[in-house]
Amino acid sequence: MDFSLSDTQQMLRDTAARLTRERYGFEARAKILTSADGFSRELWATFAELGLLGVELAEEHGGIGGTFQDLAIVLEAFGRGMVVEPYIPTVVLGAGLLRAAGSEAQKSELLPRLAEGKLFLAFAHGEPKSRYSLTHVTTTAKSGADGYTLDGAKAVVLGGDCADVLIVSARTAGKPDSQDGLSLFLVERGAPGLKIRGYPTVDGTRAAEVTLAGVRVPRSALLGPEGGAFPLIQQAIDRGIAALCSEAVGNMQALNEVTLDYLKTRTQFGVPIGSFQVLQHHMVDMYIAHEQAKSMAILAAGRADSSEAPARTKAISAAKVQIGRSGRFIGQWAIQLHGGIGTTMEYSAGHYFKRLTTIDRTFGDADFHLTRFATSNAA
Repeated sequence: MDFSLSDTQQMLRDTAARLTRERYGFEARAKILTSADGFSRELWATFAELGLLGVELAEEHGGIGGTFQDLAIVLEAFGRGMVVEPYIPTVVLGAGLLRAAGSEAQKSELLPRLAEGKLFLAFAHGEPKSRYSLTHVTTTAKSGADGYTLDGAKAVVLGGDCADVLIVSARTAGKPDSQDGLSLFLVERGAPGLKIRGYPTVDGTRAAEVTLAGVRVPRSALLGPEGGAFPLIQQAIDRGIAALCSEAVGNMQALNEVTLDYLKTRTQFGVPIGSFQVLQHHMVDMYIAHEQAKSMAILAAGRADSSEAPARTKAISAAKVQIGRSGRFIGQWAIQLHGGIGTTMEYSAGHYFKRLTTIDRTFGDADFHLTRFATSNAA
């Protein structure tokens, strides 16, 4: 298999790497986190200018017609910089669902605005009691003469507090844990009966709790087939996991570099502590863990858009397990090798570890995906 980058991929990598290096240092990121939005709208506009928001979008919608592998390269660079802008909620989950299920009218209306940086999306699917289940949906959508009425609650909606449009999953039929009867709806911010409560998460990104009380939407708000949205939801989450895997790889690499630099400069007994053989061995183990994670992230990126759901979910789960294990191993040893400074808010190591920990828990932790992998293997 050829792992060399195409000219477009090389351009994307260089662009994203230069942007995070020059505009997204640790101190700059800290200032962004204290802003009212919790992210930089100025940088988001820069993402749009550089074409980073339309990597997968068709040219007629303002994109460059790329693939998920192209998107993964950008996400790895963003992982190195711990970018907090809602890139995965809007570009991966939101745009991905619109591309997969939207009508031509919906795509033409929303995707160009997204590519221009003028539209934020969020996928409101998880609920307070659903944990990692994709089928446990109790939010309902009742059909009427002029549209649908939505009632329910969504939890930990990534990027939900800044979203201009929410893609909401709801039941038009079926029982709470059934794959049948799930539908998707476009709900605009400010709709009567819609309440969004945003908050920062432990890693610096933002999420929201969403309540829908008699929210009415027209029939044109239906995204995809009524009652047949489960395959779309499943693939959207698989794509989200693959995106997190790519981001985590960049995060791990940056954390390894920070730790190695610390071992080279911190002295004890008159010599750099990096000269101690036992610490060198730990760094080698951390490097191996990163390489293992990188290999699995490449696998996940290659399978993210596969239409063969069983093979795709199996590969995605395998990658998520390795990402969780590698992230925990690298994060824990990075803190150990740094000592007390590694846990301070003024130093980057602890922030990288927080992000890796959050990635492990998002869309299913390593234990959950190990079980899913084993179950699919048995089947």
